Amino acid sequence: MDPVIGEANVNVMARLIARQTEVSRNVQRRLASDITELRGDPEIIEMLGASVGGNVETIFHALRYDISLDNIEAPTAALEYARRLAQRGVPMNALVRAYRIGHALVLDVAGEEINHAALPPQISLAVFERMTSVTFRYIDWISQEVVSVYEDERDRWLANRNSTQALRVREVLSGTDSDPEAVTAAIRYPMRRQHLGVVLWWPAATEHITGHDDALAKLEQFLRAAADHVGTQGSPLFLAADQRTGWGWLPLSGATAPGASEQLRQFTDTYPGAPALAVGTPLPSVEGFRQSHRQALRAHGVAVTANLTGVTAADAPGFAAAALMGENQDDARDFVHATLGPLAGSGANDERLRETLRVFLRHGGSYTAAADELVVHFNTVKYRVGRALERRGRPLGDDRLDIEMALLLCHWYGAAVLSAE
Repeated sequence: MDPVIGEANVNVMARLIARQTEVSRNVQRRLASDITELRGDPEIIEMLGASVGGNVETIFHALRYDISLDNIEAPTAALEYARRLAQRGVPMNALVRAYRIGHALVLDVAGEEINHAALPPQISLAVFERMTSVTFRYIDWISQEVVSVYEDERDRWLANRNSTQALRVREVLSGTDSDPEAVTAAIRYPMRRQHLGVVLWWPAATEHITGHDDALAKLEQFLRAAADHVGTQGSPLFLAADQRTGWGWLPLSGATAPGASEQLRQFTDTYPGAPALAVGTPLPSVEGFRQSHRQALRAHGVAVTANLTGVTAADAPGFAAAALMGENQDDARDFVHATLGPLAGSGANDERLRETLRVFLRHGGSYTAAADELVVHFNTVKYRVGRALERRGRPLGDDRLDIEMALLLCHWYGAAVLSAE
């Protein structure tokens, strides 16, 4: 490489590497916005970010240090993201399209930095042509790598999942069949019951899970033990969702359904090495089977975003509203900050003030009722409410409902919608 062009390349790439996190985040947001198939639960969106970040870092450093593409390896996160998309049935063309769009976005940013560098026209052109050539070759190579991983994983996953029952369960979830007898015969699960939908998963930090098969086997084992504890009217149903996540249903009688969620919580709290759970509400017949599952999926999305463990229940007070408002994390975070101001801080003191104000408002502004629930003195509640409003910088007014919604978002999503201290 010509020394002058090499020096210009080093300067431009240093600026790009300094913006690496910003570039990766912008690409992630654009891909999730433009490609409908890439939207999913927060964990999948997070993995998309990790995949984008790995690719951007790899190509930026290859350009900066003139590393031959023959000597680089595909980012681990990019390969794992391809596997997860394969498991969830996301079309492969969505994955390939993501690389094309991401490539164009990165080249746009590179062009900006070259322009900002105020290089002579010939040098600018040479630097940009080099970047274009290297990145095109990288995209061609990495696309083949992830497509190969996707195809292998899709074949393996379908082979493992391809039982008649699993396929028919997915047909029931996506279909309109409402005949309980027909569905019972098709999936060998009693539809004339109350159904409690459950999502079970192993958080990323779980240490006692050694492999994919082990992870799913232990989830199913836990579900069966939970069913015995709750006292189901028939065997539970388990379906693998991905390598570390399962979907489950507990068939309940009318007598056991009302207290099933609380029994499940108590059982999980005492079970050694229990997975994380998200549960719906017990609902009857085929449509209840589907609806409770959808509720559990929504609870799972909140739990993964907020990094919750234990049991996240869809019937918890205020959960449904918080889950709907929190579907767009960026908008939810902006709403919380605009509504609560400094009270949206991530410190322990702000958390205590928010929780006191939330309980106080939920009890209709009763200091006594809030004190009873929080198990503190009446005057303590009164002081904390006053202090919370001071931190917010505004008194309670016509925006009281906004305040309650913002506090609910903080309660359920925690750090995901708070300001860093």
